[in-house]
Amino acid sequence: MPTYRLAELSTAQIAAIDKRDAVVVQPIGAIEQHGPHLPVLTDALTAETIAERAVASLGPDSNVWLLPTLSYGKSSEHLGRAGTIAMSASTLIAVCLDLGRSLAASGFRKLVFVNGHGGQPNLLDMVARDIRIETGLEVFPLMPGRFPLPEGIEPADPHYGIHGGHIETSIVWSIRPDLVQMDQARKDGDVLGEVYAGMKHLTLEGTVPTAWVTDDVSASGTIGDPTAASRETGDLIVASQVGMLAEVLEEVRAFAFPTLVPSPSGALQ
Repeated sequence: MPTYRLAELSTAQIAAIDKRDAVVVQPIGAIEQHGPHLPVLTDALTAETIAERAVASLGPDSNVWLLPTLSYGKSSEHLGRAGTIAMSASTLIAVCLDLGRSLAASGFRKLVFVNGHGGQPNLLDMVARDIRIETGLEVFPLMPGRFPLPEGIEPADPHYGIHGGHIETSIVWSIRPDLVQMDQARKDGDVLGEVYAGMKHLTLEGTVPTAWVTDDVSASGTIGDPTAASRETGDLIVASQVGMLAEVLEEVRAFAFPTLVPSPSGALQ
Protein backbone atom coordinates (compact mmCIF):
# COMPACT_ATOMS: atom_id res chain seq x y z
CA MET A 1 0.00 0.00 0.00
CA PRO A 2 1.35 3.46 -0.87
CA THR A 3 2.11 5.67 2.12
CA TYR A 4 2.49 9.41 2.57
CA ARG A 5 4.08 8.98 6.03
CA LEU A 6 7.79 9.56 5.56
CA ALA A 7 8.79 7.65 8.70
CA GLU A 8 7.20 4.46 7.34
CA LEU A 9 9.70 4.34 4.45
CA SER A 10 13.14 2.78 4.48
CA THR A 11 16.27 4.87 4.03
CA ALA A 12 16.60 3.49 0.50
CA GLN A 13 13.03 4.50 -0.34
CA ILE A 14 13.58 8.00 1.04
CA ALA A 15 16.81 8.34 -0.92
CA ALA A 16 14.88 7.51 -4.10
CA ILE A 17 12.28 10.31 -3.62
CA ASP A 18 12.51 13.04 -6.25
CA LYS A 19 13.63 15.89 -4.01
CA ARG A 20 13.24 18.61 -6.65
CA ASP A 21 9.63 19.31 -5.63
CA ALA A 22 9.10 17.03 -2.62
CA VAL A 23 7.36 18.71 0.32
CA VAL A 24 7.86 17.57 3.91
CA VAL A 25 5.07 18.47 6.34
CA GLN A 26 5.79 18.76 10.06
CA PRO A 27 2.70 19.06 12.30
CA ILE A 28 3.56 20.80 15.56
CA GLY A 29 1.27 21.41 18.51
CA ALA A 30 1.42 21.54 22.29
CA ILE A 31 0.48 19.61 25.41
CA GLU A 32 -1.24 22.18 27.60
CA GLN A 33 -4.35 22.82 29.62
CA HIS A 34 -7.43 23.77 27.61
CA GLY A 35 -9.88 24.42 30.40
CA PRO A 36 -11.92 21.72 32.16
CA HIS A 37 -13.66 20.47 29.02
CA LEU A 38 -10.91 19.79 26.43
CA PRO A 39 -7.89 17.45 26.48
CA VAL A 40 -4.37 18.77 26.97
CA LEU A 41 -3.64 17.14 23.59
CA THR A 42 -5.88 19.66 21.78
CA ASP A 43 -3.26 21.62 19.81
CA ALA A 44 -1.23 18.57 18.78
CA LEU A 45 -4.41 16.71 17.85
CA THR A 46 -5.73 19.48 15.62
CA ALA A 47 -2.40 20.08 13.86
CA GLU A 48 -1.94 16.37 13.23
CA THR A 49 -5.49 15.77 11.99
CA ILE A 50 -5.65 18.74 9.64
CA ALA A 51 -2.19 17.98 8.23
CA GLU A 52 -2.83 14.26 7.79
CA ARG A 53 -6.19 14.70 6.11
CA ALA A 54 -4.82 17.37 3.78
CA VAL A 55 -1.83 15.27 2.73
CA ALA A 56 -3.99 12.15 2.31
CA SER A 57 -6.42 14.08 0.08
CA LEU A 58 -3.63 14.85 -2.39
CA GLY A 59 -3.24 11.21 -3.34
CA PRO A 60 -0.31 8.78 -3.38
CA ASP A 61 1.60 10.52 -6.18
CA SER A 62 1.61 14.02 -4.68
CA ASN A 63 5.24 13.87 -3.44
CA VAL A 64 4.06 15.46 -0.21
CA TRP A 65 5.30 13.66 2.89
CA LEU A 66 4.03 13.75 6.47
CA LEU A 67 6.36 13.53 9.48
CA PRO A 68 5.32 12.35 12.96
CA THR A 69 3.78 15.15 15.01
CA LEU A 70 5.88 17.23 17.37
CA SER A 71 3.37 17.20 20.20
CA TYR A 72 5.19 19.46 22.65
CA GLY A 73 5.45 23.20 22.15
CA LYS A 74 6.19 26.48 23.86
CA SER A 75 3.36 26.57 26.37
CA SER A 76 4.94 28.55 29.20
CA GLU A 77 1.88 30.80 29.49
CA HIS A 78 -0.02 27.79 30.84
CA LEU A 79 2.60 26.43 33.27
CA GLY A 80 1.20 25.70 36.70
CA ARG A 81 -2.03 24.31 35.25
CA ALA A 82 -2.13 20.55 35.63
CA GLY A 83 -1.03 18.63 32.54
CA THR A 84 0.84 21.42 30.79
CA ILE A 85 4.23 20.27 29.50
CA ALA A 86 6.16 23.17 28.00
CA MET A 87 9.35 23.49 25.99
CA SER A 88 11.39 26.63 26.43
CA ALA A 89 11.78 28.85 23.39
CA SER A 90 15.45 27.88 23.09
CA THR A 91 14.61 24.16 23.20
CA LEU A 92 11.92 24.37 20.55
CA ILE A 93 14.12 26.52 18.31
CA ALA A 94 16.93 23.96 18.64
CA VAL A 95 14.57 21.08 17.81
CA CYS A 96 13.25 22.85 14.70
CA LEU A 97 16.75 23.77 13.55
CA ASP A 98 17.90 20.16 13.95
CA LEU A 99 14.86 19.03 11.99
CA GLY A 100 15.72 21.40 9.15
CA ARG A 101 19.37 20.36 9.14
CA SER A 102 18.42 16.69 9.03
CA LEU A 103 15.98 17.11 6.15
CA ALA A 104 18.51 19.14 4.19
CA ALA A 105 21.14 16.45 4.77
CA SER A 106 18.68 13.93 3.27
CA GLY A 107 18.33 16.12 0.17
CA PHE A 108 14.92 17.69 0.80
CA ARG A 109 14.32 21.29 -0.23
CA LYS A 110 10.85 22.20 1.11
CA LEU A 111 9.52 22.11 4.68
CA VAL A 112 6.07 23.13 5.92
CA PHE A 113 5.33 23.60 9.63
CA VAL A 114 1.60 23.05 10.33
CA ASN A 115 1.13 24.66 13.73
CA GLY A 116 -1.79 24.06 16.07
CA HIS A 117 -0.71 26.24 19.02
CA GLY A 118 -1.41 29.96 19.15
CA GLY A 119 1.54 30.61 21.45
CA GLN A 120 4.26 29.89 18.91
CA PRO A 121 3.62 31.36 15.41
CA ASN A 122 6.18 34.13 15.95
CA LEU A 123 8.78 31.62 17.09
CA LEU A 124 8.17 29.43 14.05
CA ASP A 125 8.36 32.45 11.72
CA MET A 126 11.77 33.27 13.17
CA VAL A 127 13.18 29.75 13.14
CA ALA A 128 11.87 29.18 9.60
CA ARG A 129 14.07 32.00 8.36
CA ASP A 130 17.04 30.67 10.34
CA ILE A 131 16.57 27.23 8.72
CA ARG A 132 16.36 28.92 5.33
CA ILE A 133 19.58 30.85 5.90
CA GLU A 134 21.55 27.93 7.28
CA THR A 135 20.36 25.06 5.07
CA GLY A 136 18.83 26.58 1.94
CA LEU A 137 15.48 24.87 2.58
CA GLU A 138 12.37 26.76 1.54
CA VAL A 139 10.35 26.86 4.75
CA PHE A 140 6.66 27.71 5.17
CA PRO A 141 5.30 28.18 8.73
CA LEU A 142 1.51 28.28 8.83
CA MET A 143 -1.40 27.86 11.23
CA PRO A 144 -4.73 26.48 9.96
CA GLY A 145 -6.45 28.21 12.88
CA ARG A 146 -5.70 31.49 11.12
CA PHE A 147 -7.38 30.44 7.88
CA PRO A 148 -10.70 32.22 7.19
CA LEU A 149 -13.76 30.58 8.68
CA PRO A 150 -16.28 29.03 6.30
CA GLU A 151 -18.99 31.34 5.05
CA GLY A 152 -21.83 31.65 7.53
CA ILE A 153 -19.81 30.78 10.64
CA GLU A 154 -19.13 33.60 13.08
CA PRO A 155 -17.35 33.11 16.41
CA ALA A 156 -19.55 33.62 19.44
CA ASP A 157 -16.54 35.12 21.26
CA PRO A 158 -14.76 37.22 18.60
CA HIS A 159 -12.91 39.52 21.00
CA TYR A 160 -11.57 36.98 23.49
CA GLY A 161 -12.16 33.48 22.10
CA ILE A 162 -8.53 32.42 21.77
CA HIS A 163 -8.24 29.30 23.91
CA GLY A 164 -10.79 26.53 24.34
CA GLY A 165 -13.62 28.75 23.15
CA HIS A 166 -16.40 28.41 20.58
CA ILE A 167 -14.28 27.61 17.50
CA GLU A 168 -11.59 25.44 19.09
CA THR A 169 -14.10 23.40 21.05
CA SER A 170 -16.16 22.82 17.90
CA ILE A 171 -13.06 21.59 16.06
CA VAL A 172 -12.10 19.08 18.75
CA TRP A 173 -15.73 17.98 18.98
CA SER A 174 -15.58 17.17 15.26
CA ILE A 175 -12.25 15.33 15.43
CA ARG A 176 -12.53 13.45 18.72
CA PRO A 177 -15.98 13.86 20.29
CA ASP A 178 -15.06 11.29 22.93
CA LEU A 179 -12.50 13.75 24.37
CA VAL A 180 -14.90 16.69 24.77
CA GLN A 181 -16.69 17.10 28.12
CA MET A 182 -19.36 19.65 27.32
CA ASP A 183 -20.90 19.29 30.76
CA GLN A 184 -17.71 20.93 32.08
CA ALA A 185 -17.63 23.75 29.51
CA ARG A 186 -17.70 27.23 31.02
CA LYS A 187 -17.48 30.68 29.47
CA ASP A 188 -14.42 32.53 30.80
CA GLY A 189 -12.04 35.32 29.89
CA ASP A 190 -14.70 37.93 29.22
CA VAL A 191 -13.04 40.07 31.89
CA LEU A 192 -10.88 41.20 28.99
CA GLY A 193 -13.71 43.46 27.90
CA GLU A 194 -13.25 45.42 31.11
CA VAL A 195 -9.44 45.30 31.05
CA TYR A 196 -9.23 46.90 27.62
CA ALA A 197 -12.25 49.18 27.94
CA GLY A 198 -11.34 52.65 26.76
CA MET A 199 -8.03 51.54 25.26
CA LYS A 200 -7.41 53.00 21.82
CA HIS A 201 -4.43 50.88 20.83
CA LEU A 202 -3.75 48.13 23.36
CA THR A 203 -5.20 44.64 22.80
CA LEU A 204 -4.57 41.16 24.14
CA GLU A 205 -3.31 39.99 20.76
CA GLY A 206 -3.23 42.32 17.77
CA THR A 207 -1.39 45.37 16.48
CA VAL A 208 -0.23 46.37 19.98
CA PRO A 209 -0.35 43.11 21.93
CA THR A 210 0.07 42.56 25.65
CA ALA A 211 2.30 39.78 26.98
CA TRP A 212 0.02 37.60 29.08
CA VAL A 213 -0.25 34.31 30.94
CA THR A 214 -3.43 32.37 31.54
CA ASP A 215 -3.68 33.42 35.17
CA ASP A 216 -3.95 37.05 34.05
CA VAL A 217 -7.19 36.52 32.16
CA SER A 218 -8.96 33.30 33.20
CA ALA A 219 -9.87 31.41 36.34
CA SER A 220 -10.81 28.17 34.58
CA GLY A 221 -8.11 28.16 31.89
CA THR A 222 -10.66 28.75 29.12
CA ILE A 223 -10.49 32.03 27.22
CA GLY A 224 -13.70 32.11 25.23
CA ASP A 225 -17.20 30.66 25.16
CA PRO A 226 -17.20 26.89 24.57
CA THR A 227 -20.90 26.64 25.43
CA ALA A 228 -21.70 27.93 21.93
CA ALA A 229 -19.78 25.07 20.26
CA SER A 230 -21.29 22.31 18.14
CA ARG A 231 -19.98 19.29 16.32
CA GLU A 232 -21.64 20.46 13.10
CA THR A 233 -19.75 23.75 13.25
CA GLY A 234 -16.55 21.82 13.84
CA ASP A 235 -17.18 19.56 10.86
CA LEU A 236 -17.48 22.59 8.56
CA ILE A 237 -14.36 24.27 9.92
CA VAL A 238 -12.26 21.10 9.76
CA ALA A 239 -13.31 20.41 6.17
CA SER A 240 -12.51 24.00 5.21
CA GLN A 241 -9.08 23.94 6.86
CA VAL A 242 -8.20 20.59 5.29
CA GLY A 243 -9.20 21.82 1.83
CA MET A 244 -7.30 25.08 2.17
CA LEU A 245 -4.18 23.37 3.50
CA ALA A 246 -4.26 20.91 0.59
CA GLU A 247 -4.30 23.86 -1.80
CA VAL A 248 -1.42 25.49 0.06
CA LEU A 249 0.67 22.31 -0.12
CA GLU A 250 0.16 22.12 -3.87
CA GLU A 251 1.31 25.73 -4.18
CA VAL A 252 4.35 24.99 -2.01
CA ARG A 253 5.27 22.09 -4.28
CA ALA A 254 5.08 24.34 -7.36
CA PHE A 255 6.84 27.29 -5.71
CA ALA A 256 10.47 28.27 -6.27
CA PHE A 257 12.39 31.51 -5.81
CA PRO A 258 13.66 32.84 -9.18
CA THR A 259 17.31 32.09 -8.43
CA LEU A 260 19.38 30.33 -5.78
CA VAL A 261 22.36 32.52 -4.97
CA PRO A 262 25.16 31.30 -2.66
CA SER A 263 25.23 33.32 0.55
CA PRO A 264 28.44 34.32 2.34
CA SER A 265 27.93 31.36 4.71
CA GLY A 266 27.70 28.94 1.79
CA ALA A 267 24.01 28.12 2.27
CA LEU A 268 21.58 28.76 -0.56
CA GLN A 269 19.14 31.64 -0.27
